[in-house]
Amino acid sequence: MNNLDGLGLGIDAGGTQTRWALARADGSIVAEGQVAGLSALQMGSTDGRQRVYDNFSELAAAVLKNGRPVRLSAGLTGFGGDGAQLQTWLGELLGLDPSAITFCNDIEIAYLDNFKPGEGYLVYAGTGSIGAWIDDDGEFYRAGGRGVVLDDGGGGFWIAREALRHIWRGEDEEPGSWERSPMARAVFEHIGGSDWSLSRQFIYGQERGEIGKLALVVAAAAETDPVAAEILQEAGRELARLANALTRRFGPRPVVLAGRASILHPSIEAAMRAALPAPTQLTHTVGHPHYAAARIAARGAK
Repeated sequence: MNNLDGLGLGIDAGGTQTRWALARADGSIVAEGQVAGLSALQMGSTDGRQRVYDNFSELAAAVLKNGRPVRLSAGLTGFGGDGAQLQTWLGELLGLDPSAITFCNDIEIAYLDNFKPGEGYLVYAGTGSIGAWIDDDGEFYRAGGRGVVLDDGGGGFWIAREALRHIWRGEDEEPGSWERSPMARAVFEHIGGSDWSLSRQFIYGQERGEIGKLALVVAAAAETDPVAAEILQEAGRELARLANALTRRFGPRPVVLAGRASILHPSIEAAMRAALPAPTQLTHTVGHPHYAAARIAARGAK
């Protein structure tokens, strides 16, 4: 193990993947990696808690090969404020006192990766979607981010669901019509076949992050299937709605579009930009919130 002093560990945990980074006090990144996605919502079931613990175990083993952190800052999707069990697990796995471990919602970390408090609005499209603003006093405000069952328009899960919804509505009206659709053929290949039982198992039996990965298939079909292209454009309009909602409430500010779902296809950004008021300054970035979390932790370790 490397003997590196004052390292901060940052974790950005989302539904599709969990990324980590180690940073020195000067902000330089020492190492980084990723494990499977996880969510605070998994803590509501025995199987879910086991998956979270297993992911943390894999992450801790990878981190300790590069150095032992003295503080940890983690952003976790679905986090509602109760992090005691998560702190205990990570403390044991990393040899840290739980008091050196802080949790917040993953979007707070992503916001601070792009803005200082009060500066602008973040629209984040991952497995889900949310618009966020942190004011000068550190108060967090949201638009959307209500979860994939209720909304999360424009996120990866939403794109996957829209594709399957369209395909099966077409089958209701004309059985076998999926064979003429490049998107439907690619979707069914991804999930293992065209029988309804396979789609049902996929959409109702998988973790939301796994379902969100189907958005990659939809994006790949956009050049040859007009329905796939329209779904992606509508995703961009859904993301614009989040920025517009915040603007109506708090006034015009620059907007950053981030998250892995936002880079699935250029039409998502283009449709979002077209749906924003003309003066809006929009910047599109993938972002590295695990870097931001690591630097926050490293500053706290000084």
